[in-house]
Amino acid sequence: MDINHINLPASAIASLYSSSLVDTGEITTTIEIHAIEKTPVHDPGKTGEFRSLGDNAKNILVVVNSSEAVHLADSDLQFLTNMLTACKLSLADVAIVNINRQPASYKELITLYKSRIALLFDIEPAGFGLPMSFPFYQIQPFAHCSFLYVPSLQEIEKDKIEKSKLWVSLRRLFNI
Repeated sequence: MDINHINLPASAIASLYSSSLVDTGEITTTIEIHAIEKTPVHDPGKTGEFRSLGDNAKNILVVVNSSEAVHLADSDLQFLTNMLTACKLSLADVAIVNINRQPASYKELITLYKSRIALLFDIEPAGFGLPMSFPFYQIQPFAHCSFLYVPSLQEIEKDKIEKSKLWVSLRRLFNI
């Protein structure tokens, strides 16, 4: 987004022009503002039809499958945050979408979030709509995006070997 392409919600536009645009003293001209309500992708609350956590500043999609929470359980979120920090990233850089609460395909989410990297935690690629299968920890380029399929956050956190496999993949993925 640059200075010439600023998206404002309809409520902000309406508040800017609440009474009138031109006041000539004699006749008051009022303009009705009809704007489309659009929530920006980086909104940590609701994005289009999908709820996400994070600001998506670096177009990195983190897809989880958690039945325990809206986005992630606190322990999983803490582990994910530590993992992102090790990669010199933060929650501001990613968008976390829980497809357990809102089923979606890769096409919908990659398009909506303009993702260049997608981390799939315990979500099989074929089950996510990808036209292929690939093993854990393999970086798979497809549709202008690099996908990384890994076990659940709980499994990785409990197992040192899984953590080291993830770390090797993340270092390659993020050029660390």
